[in-house]
Amino acid sequence: MKMLSRWWSVLFIFMAWGLSSQTALAAAGFDAIQISPDGKGGETYSVTLQVLMIMTSITFLPSILILMTSFTRIVIVLALLRQAIGTQSSPNTQIIVGLALFLTFFIMSPVIDKIYDNAFVPYNEDKINFIEAVNTAKEPLKDFMLTQTREDDLKLFVEISGNDELESVEDIPMTLLIPAFAISELKTAFQIGFLIFIPFLIIDLIVASVLMSMGMMMLSPLIVSLPFKLMLFVLIDGWAVVIGTLAASFVTA
Repeated sequence: MKMLSRWWSVLFIFMAWGLSSQTALAAAGFDAIQISPDGKGGETYSVTLQVLMIMTSITFLPSILILMTSFTRIVIVLALLRQAIGTQSSPNTQIIVGLALFLTFFIMSPVIDKIYDNAFVPYNEDKINFIEAVNTAKEPLKDFMLTQTREDDLKLFVEISGNDELESVEDIPMTLLIPAFAISELKTAFQIGFLIFIPFLIIDLIVASVLMSMGMMMLSPLIVSLPFKLMLFVLIDGWAVVIGTLAASFVTA
């Protein structure tokens, strides 16, 4: 429960990414939506504005979870594993997504703890304002994404955007980092999936060759090879191997 409460606190911080649209409404002169200086060089927002930001930005939460965490790599690898074994619907999609979700909680917990301690707690105690909390919360997540993102993918989006004036990777904005991170995660997931496919493909080839040599061409090799693949996967403790490999594949700075 403590971990889930921290996740909700962090998600609340990232809801502020819808700030630009609400700020435009405030500038238009709506009385219920006001931004005023806090006397410390920052700004404070009316309750109505904060609620509006939350309700508007909540639509981005699935995208934040999928494209800015370890979720993408995990769910793709698990789906490819199911396809490699040959079980069409076991485990079903709900189990795969649920397992990927809680593995994401586990892998991202150090990042979430940093965001919670450095951004949400000071903001909740009125030590920093809303914008400072958002900027502080982005740093641990940005560091995680930079660590997982390939340099070639970063260069690709930097060249496409034409931002040649960037001096270091720390200067890369989130608008460039997020798609580069997503591409890197897809590439890594398919590389892991390829390695998972190889032993199961060998079993399929052996079974197909044996059936062909015995003249059993009418019998589907998939039906015969499935028990052997399941037995192999169980004997090597496949779930522990795959999950352990996935967790170890996330480089930590």
